[in-house]
Formats: sequence, structure tokens, C-alpha cells
Amino acid sequence: MDFFLIVLTLSLFFVFLHKLFSSSGNRQCRNVPKADGAWPVIGHLHLLNGPQMPHKIFGHMSDKYGPIFRVKLGVNQVVIVSDHKIAEECFTTNDKAFANRPKSIASEILAYNYAMFGLGPYGPYWREIRKIVTIEFLSARRIDMFSHVREFEVKSAVKKTYEYWMKNKSSSLNGGVMMEMKEWFANLIMNTMVKILFGVQYTDNEDQERSKAHKVIRRFFELLGVPVVADFLPYLRWLDIGGHEKAMKETAKDIDIMLEDWLAEHRRKKKLRENKSAYEEDFMDVMLSICEDKDLPGHFDADTIIKATCMVMLSAGVDTTLVTLTWTLSLLLNNDQSLKRAQDELDTHVGKNRRVQESDIKNLVYLQAIIKESLRLYSPVPLLLPHESIEDCVVSGYDIPKGTRLLVNIWKFHRDPKIWPNPHEFKPERFLTTHKDVNIRGNHFELIPFGSGRRICPGISLALQVVHYVLAVLLQGFEIKRPSDEPIDMSESFGLTILKASPLEVHLTPRLNSNLY
Repeated sequence: MDFFLIVLTLSLFFVFLHKLFSSSGNRQCRNVPKADGAWPVIGHLHLLNGPQMPHKIFGHMSDKYGPIFRVKLGVNQVVIVSDHKIAEECFTTNDKAFANRPKSIASEILAYNYAMFGLGPYGPYWREIRKIVTIEFLSARRIDMFSHVREFEVKSAVKKTYEYWMKNKSSSLNGGVMMEMKEWFANLIMNTMVKILFGVQYTDNEDQERSKAHKVIRRFFELLGVPVVADFLPYLRWLDIGGHEKAMKETAKDIDIMLEDWLAEHRRKKKLRENKSAYEEDFMDVMLSICEDKDLPGHFDADTIIKATCMVMLSAGVDTTLVTLTWTLSLLLNNDQSLKRAQDELDTHVGKNRRVQESDIKNLVYLQAIIKESLRLYSPVPLLLPHESIEDCVVSGYDIPKGTRLLVNIWKFHRDPKIWPNPHEFKPERFLTTHKDVNIRGNHFELIPFGSGRRICPGISLALQVVHYVLAVLLQGFEIKRPSDEPIDMSESFGLTILKASPLEVHLTPRLNSNLY
């Protein structure tokens, strides 16, 4: 009897093992389709050698290899997603799996060794800093609190432009004056963000200082987006091919000097105003108080956390807003009817007897549609910042191993003809009709210019507030025309954000009564 039980038990055990291994054997690992054309050692890196932008190169590759495919960039396995439904799966079902950022030389050198939360790894430090930024700088209360700063800076920029027109109108062509709008937008946004973040007010005599600060920030973004050979072939780092690491170190030094000066000034003023409550705190003040009152996770000292967090807010706030405003105005200048309709809407809902206010934006539905359409066609970051899987996961039926990098090519599905009829045309009207329910806050994956999921840009509300308001003021206050019959050049420049390559020169003529300037 005992022998029978032993035989039966062993038989059942081996049947179980057979079924277990049979079932696991039937489940074959499904790898993401790999693109052809990889070279030994460097993989597909040679494809990114230009002259086309990476988002367009990957977009054309997706036509051949499908909406999800894999490339090898040096030692890194990279999955490219070019479909909004697959992107949704990445940022919902697999959101935590892809919450990490890959390491890079740029993030090490420029981002204070990953202290900038937007570029740093997923974990307790990232969660805590993001929470602080969201509550203390990007909450609805804080955004509303600093509305007077935005209004003052916009009013000052418009007044200065009007005075320039008054001074030069007699010698100008057809009563208009030439303005370069990339610089105009950059100065305005820089002034606004520096005031909110650091309490610094640039005067007319400090144009050189402001210009230097913006060049440093622009260089910061350019270098963050430059493909560095050593990121893909780490053993070649000592060669510094292209000199990018040297340039990063120089830019990081310039950034740190600027931030260190502002931080020292804040500490000095903090001592002088002890027990004085009637003071409007800027963001650096807030960060100083927080870092003094609590121990933050991670290994960074207080000064590093303050400088890194303030810098990431300044650079993201200035650069992406500048990029969006520049592309939007360029699109309007190439589409006269849309520009006229936007101005007609302003005349109807606001009139010409008062200045447009931020509170008016909710009634300017066509203006909002213009911004959506601009962000669809020219997202500041057409390849979302890279993600990296922190665990094995499955996407669209394919196995994604831990440590795989993910690039979501929103440029491709923002121009998908299955979603957007006549996708390459500038048609804001689509957001008043067929796509009126689509928002850009990460919930509708056919349009995610700010990303989605855990790593979505936390500054969406502030960015939209500034972009809508600045554009409304500009369109209400001035007739804006191209300097010639030639369409505006829409060539792109390379960087982490994609800025218009050439200057944006326009002819401006006031369209309101002089007392409104």
C-alpha cells in the first residue's frame, strides 16, 4: 500500500512538472520587431547623423517597421512608440514600469548629478521634490497669486514696443516697425519667470544681463538634446567626441554661478527681513524655508536641491513657452484667415476700449483652438523625454525587459491621418468641431504635447496661462504682418526642444487707442 502511494505521488508530481514546463515552453518570448540596418558596435546610431531631425527619422521608420519597433543605439536597447494607443498602454498600464529616466552625461553634468527632478531617477527624492513644486509653484493658488507679475511684464513689453513704434513710425514702411519676435518672446518670458522664481526684476539697463541668462538657458537645452557618443558607447567617454562634455561643464559652471549669486542674495535678504510678514515670497524663498525645516530624501545638500529645482523650473518654463509662442505666431502669419478670426474674436468678446485680461481667456475659444493646433503640429518636445523600464513588462503583446529605453514619438501620431484629417494643415477649427472634446492635459493620448502618466509635465496650467495671455495681448494690441509675401520659414533647430531655426521678423502696427499702451 505504501509503495502504491509513493508511485502515485511521484506520477502526479512528474505529470505536474511536464505540464508546467510544457506551458512555459509554449509561451515564446515575443520581442519587439527590430529595425534593419544596424552596424556592428554602434547599432543604429548612424541613422541619427542628420540632416533630418530624429523624430522625423523615427517617424519614417515606423512606416516600414510598424507603430512599435526596436533600435540599438550603441549599448542601449531602445523601443520607439509611434501610436497613441500603444503610448496609452505605456503611460497607464505600464506607467510605473516606465517611470524611470535613463542616465546620461548631460543629466550628470548639467542637472547637478540628477538632482533636477525632471531628469532624475524615479524614487522618494523625485516624488518629494515634484510634490513641493506642484504645491508651492504650480498650484492654481500660486499661479493666481502671481498673475500681477505676468500682467506687469506683458504690459511693460507692449508699452516698450509701442514707444519704439512711435519713435520710428515716420521712417518705417507703411507705418509699421520691424520686430524680431523670438527675442521679444524670450525677453518677456525670461523677465516673468525670473521675477516669480527669484524675485529678480530686470531693468532696461540690464538687457545684457538678461540676454546672457537666456543664452545660458538655451545652451542648457541644446546640450541636453545633443546625442553624446559616450551615452551610447560608454568606453569612449575619455575621448569626448564632439567636445560636448567640455561644453556641458562650461555651461554648468555658468548656470551655477548665476544661481549661486541669486541664492546668496536671498540668504542675505532673509536675514534682514526676519519677523517681517509683509513680504511676497518667490520660489527660491520657499525652497530655502523648506530645505531648512525638513530633511529631504536623497544624498543632496540643501543648496544643490534649491539650485537644481529652481533651474529646472526656469529652463523648462522659459524655453518651452518661447518655443510654443514662436511656432504659434509663425503658423498664424502663414494663415492670414486664422489670424484675422482670432483678432475678430478678441474684438467681439473684449473690444478695443480695454486691455484683454487673463480672465477673458475662457471666452476666447478660437484662441484656445489655435494653441491646441500649434501644439499638435509643433510640440516643443516631439520625442518625449526618454523613459526607462525599471522592471520587465509587456507592451502591445511584446516583452520589454528591464532597462529598456522608451521613446514616444508624439510627432508621428499628432500627424496621423487616421486621427487628424489633413494632418499637415493648420486648422484650429477642428478643435471647435470634430475634436472639440480633446484636451492636452495627458488624458487624450492622440494629443499629449506635455506627456502623460507619472512623468507628465507638472507645469501645464502655468504654461497654458502664459501662452494664451501673451498671444491674446499681442493679437489685440497690434496688426502683425509678414515682412514680405514669402511664407515664414518653418525650419527647425536641434535641441531637447525644437525651436524655429531662423529669426521671426514681423511688421507691427498698433491697433488700439494710444491710452491703452
